[in-house]
Amino acid sequence: MSEANLTVFLVDDDEDIRSSLSRALTKRGFHIENFASAEEFLDTYNGEKSGCLLLDYGMPRMNGLELQQHMISKGYSLPIIFITGHGGIPESVQAMKAGAIDFLEKPFRQKTLVDCINAAFETALATQEHEKKTKDLRIKFERLTDREKEIAQLMVSNSSSTSSKDIGRILNISPRTVDHHRARILDKMNINSVTELVDLSIRANLFSK
Repeated sequence: MSEANLTVFLVDDDEDIRSSLSRALTKRGFHIENFASAEEFLDTYNGEKSGCLLLDYGMPRMNGLELQQHMISKGYSLPIIFITGHGGIPESVQAMKAGAIDFLEKPFRQKTLVDCINAAFETALATQEHEKKTKDLRIKFERLTDREKEIAQLMVSNSSSTSSKDIGRILNISPRTVDHHRARILDKMNINSVTELVDLSIRANLFSK
């Protein structure tokens, strides 16, 4: 997916700001979706579309920081840029610690905002690529038999010293049978070594419960 497929989700309770930012960003080639409140945005957003969230901090009912925390709790990875005329240093620190791209105080230069959006899009694309690779790895892992998963977990848990003989003793099967399963595991995961298996298991959290 390229940046042309990404969306700027603008959430601000000030209609004038929504209109002016939408016009300016549309002229810059961005696709914009507007929302007058955090609740309105959440009624529509399901985590499937990617891009970035351009979010006003000081909104009534659910404010920007509260929406950010809600997004985190839902597992949504949409990068967030805060815009505010009310927030101070504590709020900006809290937002950045929670992963915000930036915290811009109104008024801000349009170029500054565009640079932030482009940085957010780069983050979104990198996240998409990581999520795709992780999904592909988990699909490959699920193709393993229960025995192969069991042996793979033993291979990963102590990769430096778990030999086929050790695994065979633990599972009460022959080392030759373990060797066969090892070869099948590497073949199905399309990897060449136990080191790669360890790396993939960490990256994709393969053995999470």
